[in-house]
Amino acid sequence: MPPKLPLELLGPDPRRGLSGMARHLIGSEILKIAAEVRAAKSGGQRIADFTVGDFSSREFPVPAQLRDGIVRALEAGETNYPPSDGVLRLREALREFYQARLSLEVPLEATLIAGGSRPVIYATYRALIEPGDVVLYPVPSWNNNHYCHLVGARGVPIETRPEDGFLPTAESLRPHLRQARLIALCTPLNPAGTVLAPEEVGRIAEAVVEENQRRGASERPLYLLYDQVYWMLCYGSARHETPVHLVPEAARYTILIDGISKSMAATGVRVGWGVGPPAVISALRDILGHVGAWAPRAEQVAVAALLRDAPALDAHLRTHLGGLQARLDKLHQGFLRMAKAGLPVRDIPPQGAIYLSAQFDLVGRKGLRTNDQVRRYLLEEAGFAVVPFQAFGLSGENGWFRLSVGAVSLQDIEEALPRIETALRKLI
Repeated sequence: MPPKLPLELLGPDPRRGLSGMARHLIGSEILKIAAEVRAAKSGGQRIADFTVGDFSSREFPVPAQLRDGIVRALEAGETNYPPSDGVLRLREALREFYQARLSLEVPLEATLIAGGSRPVIYATYRALIEPGDVVLYPVPSWNNNHYCHLVGARGVPIETRPEDGFLPTAESLRPHLRQARLIALCTPLNPAGTVLAPEEVGRIAEAVVEENQRRGASERPLYLLYDQVYWMLCYGSARHETPVHLVPEAARYTILIDGISKSMAATGVRVGWGVGPPAVISALRDILGHVGAWAPRAEQVAVAALLRDAPALDAHLRTHLGGLQARLDKLHQGFLRMAKAGLPVRDIPPQGAIYLSAQFDLVGRKGLRTNDQVRRYLLEEAGFAVVPFQAFGLSGENGWFRLSVGAVSLQDIEEALPRIETALRKLI
């Protein structure tokens, strides 16, 4: 007979032994919705799934050079622990890559490789934030409210507007800088698929430098966490820029977060990195070293080779970007036609990442009172699965949703658009 579970795990309050942080931690709202969608699919419902920010490996395979490079590295015996700050050849390749692509001179000691970009974000929060410290972040944005909870920070969400692409401005941040310890930004933005204009990036970087100049030697600095994991995925006239390139003085206060998950459709390969002030990077290295959050050695070796193979990487990006933009454009054009026909939908033209922001203005129509009810209506009536902006911290039942195109085909979109139109017409 297998041993029985301890009684305290079976009592009326099985969570009573957990820490306060764990008891009050909220799981991913996106993954909860994705689980609901999977259940509907298993029940036979035909669904176009725009929920999770991932890729179908059939629609968006990883670069062949990356796949083959991992196999070669494994065959060569690259299977032991990597250094806690990353394999040297990848850190050197990253420096060369940033010099060539972003015009940034990065010291080797300013680089850290990890098992994806998420551990670097968490370690940044953990390294810089004391309980009660203020973290500024715009809403909607991905996961900053949860990271604040994990480290006991006082999160101060900065509401944004669709007219600004749901992006923050320096002016919206300035009134809060004096009390803040960290600003957490992401561009191209998850969830909105919009890109901070270079001039706004420059203004924010200048504001961070000015605030730090005001602080005395006894005050802790204000840092900027700059998540640019989607930076290679920009469309049309949108252009990514870094605060460090525009305002070099900001380098001592900026931690760049990056990785291969989105630009190389390699979410499961788990190679990400941080670039920042060496003292901060050293602390991140030690934190992640204690929890073993390094990227597998073979994957690091393969990524180093790909970053140094500009023709192969550029060929992959042309195909990858083209496929993503085709899907985003098809959705955008479909919603534009519906809006011109008087249907209650609008969107923000795609600028970057793998997302489209769309508003289904259905709250108040035939009993729909909340975004979640609108979401369920679209799922049940149109087989159309999306994520409300409330999952990214935005308040209000405003009808705005994130649509992620990495796991759908063009045919999926073509077939879904008429179903959406039919569902909308039922409500007008």
